[in-house]
Amino acid sequence: MSKSISFEDFTKIDIRIGTIIEVNDFPKAKKPAYQLKIDFGELGIKNSSAQITDLYSKNDLLQRQVTAVVNFNSKQIANFMSECLVLGVANTKGEIVLLKARKKIKNGEQVS
Repeated sequence: MSKSISFEDFTKIDIRIGTIIEVNDFPKAKKPAYQLKIDFGELGIKNSSAQITDLYSKNDLLQRQVTAVVNFNSKQIANFMSECLVLGVANTKGEIVLLKARKKIKNGEQVS
């Protein structure tokens, strides 16, 4: 069971839509991952480390829109600074399925 938070706590989370513009292998990561560069429009380009190699190839991800939390503190993962958290859901096998909008949305738009 998850812990309850207030609506005010939720409003502190900045979730945005962005487009993946670059995907690289991340051999120094402890678990298989990609290094992503994501275009968030007026917010700029942010880096993210994402453990999504089970279901997505680099070609699948390029130019794909994703949903991400953009206001976490940066986190160093091996030799890479991850600046946002791409959102997904673990399926029954523990593989991450990315969350996405059904229609194309302008980069940087906020999820509400």
